[in-house]
Amino acid sequence: TLQETPAGDLRDSFPSGDEDNTFTGNVDNEINGNWILAPTGSIHEARLKAKVKRRLRKNSSRDSGRGDSLSDNGDVVRSVVPPTSPKGKLLNRRSRMGKGRGLPKKGGAGGKGVWGTPGQVYDEDKVDVKDPNYDAEQENCIYETVVLPLDEETFEKTVTPIVQEYFEHGDANEVAELLAELNLGSMRGDVPMLAVSLALEAKASHRELTSRLLSELCECVLTAADVEASFHKLLKELPDLVLDTPGAPQILGQFIARAVADNILPKSFIDGYKGRVDCEYARAALDRAAVLLRMSRWTGLRIDSLWGSGGGQRPVNQLIKEVNLLLKEYLLSGDTVEAERCLRELEVPHFHHEFVYEAVIMVLESKGNRTLQMILQLLKSFCASTVITVDQLRRGFERVYLDMADLSIDVPCAYSLLEQFVEQSFDAGVIDKKLRDLCPCRGRKRFISEGDGGRLKLESC
Repeated sequence: TLQETPAGDLRDSFPSGDEDNTFTGNVDNEINGNWILAPTGSIHEARLKAKVKRRLRKNSSRDSGRGDSLSDNGDVVRSVVPPTSPKGKLLNRRSRMGKGRGLPKKGGAGGKGVWGTPGQVYDEDKVDVKDPNYDAEQENCIYETVVLPLDEETFEKTVTPIVQEYFEHGDANEVAELLAELNLGSMRGDVPMLAVSLALEAKASHRELTSRLLSELCECVLTAADVEASFHKLLKELPDLVLDTPGAPQILGQFIARAVADNILPKSFIDGYKGRVDCEYARAALDRAAVLLRMSRWTGLRIDSLWGSGGGQRPVNQLIKEVNLLLKEYLLSGDTVEAERCLRELEVPHFHHEFVYEAVIMVLESKGNRTLQMILQLLKSFCASTVITVDQLRRGFERVYLDMADLSIDVPCAYSLLEQFVEQSFDAGVIDKKLRDLCPCRGRKRFISEGDGGRLKLESC
């Protein structure tokens, strides 16, 4: 028999908190006053699905990152997905419509602070005549960068490093480009004066570079009037320059003669001072320049090579000749200080091994004790004053060791003389024990009596 249950009692048979409660009662539906038996399983599944859907809709608003799904048997399946913060959604440029391929919105050109799609070219903004800030006079304006003229203090701080760097690289074109970028103004005529003042305390090669620089700058940056005004100021300041450089009058006279020879000073520059010079230093500088110019006319003196060329620019054969002249002059005079000054003026510290080599060869060729002692004293003095470094000294002796086979042909007793000189150099502290042990000795023949099996051979001691 079927138990009749009112329709209103169906809600009481399913408590809201019991999800796993099985439906055991029989349910009748009434259609047109007749009770019809309904399938028990279909009603149970429909009510469970409706209940799960209501719960999903309720939880979706407060936990949007966690998705719940319903399995085939009606169980709730929760997927573990970290919740998404609202700020992350705002920064995400991908479309949240659920359509498309997940590309950025508007091709990446949407939103604030975006310049547009890659490769987009913007047209020039048209001037709005009706704009309240519109000014018709600004349309024809040309804007240029204004460089303030240099004052005396700024000029010295700016130009001095440029000239000092030029002494290192020797590129006059680079100096001209750097000076052209500056607004020299009234300080333009002080550029030659500053360059010559720095060259007074520099080497002879730097003075040669300064003369070349003045000749190059006179064509593009300076004028002949600027160069002439600079030398006038230098003659007036000679009493102050002599305090730092005692030979300033002679050096300035050579600069004046070189400038006249390079046609950047007029020939009447020296004649204009005749009878009007009260300073003895300025008179000495002008006399030096006049003498050099007369020698160039009468004896053919080349003023363009007045300062000589730098050590690194000289030919090797010329350096070897000057080293030999230096050694011969020292053997005649015995002046160690003068020899040191001459060696420094060569400006070839990388070539001092040649000086050591020629000095030792001179000892071997002289065959006298006087030359040996003088050369030993000279090398000892140069090593003590660090004019010749240990590396250059070692290279010079090693070159002699390698050439002993050829030297012994011209000097039969070269091995004994070299051994004697090396021992005395070691005792004087000129060379170390390692360099002394490398000294070669004369080879000798070994005879049959020494157990050679009837053969003759050479052996070094």
